[in-house]
Amino acid sequence: MGLTIIKPNTNFDFIGFRKFAFALSGLLILIGIVSLLIKGGPRYGIDFAGGMVVQIKFDQDIKVRSLKDALKNTGLPNLVIQRFGSDTDHEYLLRLPLLKQSGEQVRKLISEALNKNLKNNKFEIQRLEMVGPKVGKDLKNKALEALFYAVLLIAIYISGRFEHKWALSALMAAALGFGVYILKLVSLPTSFLIVGAMLITLFLCWYLKLKYALGAVVALIHDVTITVGIFSLLNKEFDLTIVAALLTIIGYSLNDTIIVFDRIRENLRGKKIGTFAQVINKSINQTLSRTILTSGTTLMVVLCLLIFGGGVIHDFALALFIGILVGTYSSIYVASPILLSFGDTRAKDKE
Repeated sequence: MGLTIIKPNTNFDFIGFRKFAFALSGLLILIGIVSLLIKGGPRYGIDFAGGMVVQIKFDQDIKVRSLKDALKNTGLPNLVIQRFGSDTDHEYLLRLPLLKQSGEQVRKLISEALNKNLKNNKFEIQRLEMVGPKVGKDLKNKALEALFYAVLLIAIYISGRFEHKWALSALMAAALGFGVYILKLVSLPTSFLIVGAMLITLFLCWYLKLKYALGAVVALIHDVTITVGIFSLLNKEFDLTIVAALLTIIGYSLNDTIIVFDRIRENLRGKKIGTFAQVINKSINQTLSRTILTSGTTLMVVLCLLIFGGGVIHDFALALFIGILVGTYSSIYVASPILLSFGDTRAKDKE
């Protein structure tokens, strides 16, 4: 007998709370979008914005103000200094715009200034990275495209896998390709292009009545948007590691959603056990033990990374922690209730 922590006959009314859940999700998304608008978008890291970052480790603790004063006479413009990792690590990040000086020249300037002004505090420059503006822009565009194509392929797979509508999936992909082509003719920025493509994807899923695909896509967009919004509220940077975390969140959330969808489909094909809402609710309850076990164990590992992983992977682990929590919630309260909005289609599902 498998490990279970929820009794088999449990019957929580998840569907009954869907309106409250939708309101909560809407509020979180709205707060995140407002934060992004106020701050002019995400706070891009060096990978996307371009520039230079220097990581320095000291033997003793030092205040950020004192470190900035020590580097005042280096002539480095727009210098931004922040702690990196925990306070006991004594590590700091220096962020600079692109300069005429080479990386070695900047390293030399910083070393000379610190040796002169902080003689009693030994230090080590652990890394120095430079990214040009063109490379940063290309990386940002590629990252947005990766997120979009991941969601698109998922929509196509879900439509074929659960509804056996591969032809409609192909039609949706073709229509979306045409829509993206039209948007490109308008010369929209990549970010607006991706948002437009997402909206077209949602419309096509609704118009073609690809209910499982629509539920999955809405849940994935929901998870990514809330995670990005929380990062904006916390003033965290977006770099390639965060994009990797978002793609991981998409995969994890989809896995949880597929488990619930599969049980819903099985119950719809079986003996009639009540209304459509009752079937969905029963399916969620049947997979609840598995959901709690897998999400709980994964969250424990991510929490260890978040606490003990150090500054290098802290934001990556934080994004995963937020995303897994939100992804588990969305598979129950977002993806499944969307099926209910299409009405009882069990007769078609049996065919």
